[in-house]
Amino acid sequence: MVGARRSPSQERSQETVQRIFAAASRLLGRGVPLEDVTTGMIAGEAEVSVGALYRFFPDKQAIVDAIAARHLEDFQGLLIQGLMFSPPEDGPGLLGAVIDAFVTFLDERPDFKTIAYGGRYVSSAAREGHSAPEGGLAGMVKGFMVDGLGIESTPELDLRLRIVTEAGDRLLAYALDQPTVEERDRVVGEMKKLLGSYFFAESEEG
Repeated sequence: MVGARRSPSQERSQETVQRIFAAASRLLGRGVPLEDVTTGMIAGEAEVSVGALYRFFPDKQAIVDAIAARHLEDFQGLLIQGLMFSPPEDGPGLLGAVIDAFVTFLDERPDFKTIAYGGRYVSSAAREGHSAPEGGLAGMVKGFMVDGLGIESTPELDLRLRIVTEAGDRLLAYALDQPTVEERDRVVGEMKKLLGSYFFAESEEG
């Protein structure tokens, strides 16, 4: 588990960790800012002792990072299934499918939306792991590009993918700040065109 003191090995320990995750997710899903959440609040919501919480996590940031990692693992699994069931025909189609799927995933998981975009609560170290081209979600997308679309794996590809990931993260945050779903979707549409034209135009030149 990301940031954990130890991984639960026994069934009772696993149940405790799941209750901690669920409790933190409920608090954040209700819109409680992370700065107002304490380990005592999480333990109380989970109906476990603070000592039991500290057996597995050094602080609330480790809990948040672990929850984010679990959500991203779930998203990767769903994305793989979706792309295998309906594979995109080209690069822009792949990029658009990933973005659309992620927006839907965030809508269905308010705790993850709060963690990822409500206050930028995921630590910089955890974000780096998720956005690096050699691992995490970005690495999975790169794999689809290389294996599925035949794009050559080069350092230039890694740089462009990192730029698209960083720019996309900021643009998505802006989209999610829009007052209506319609306005959000307009921003997402422009985001897909912008990132697709940059990334794949550069790929063709290379």
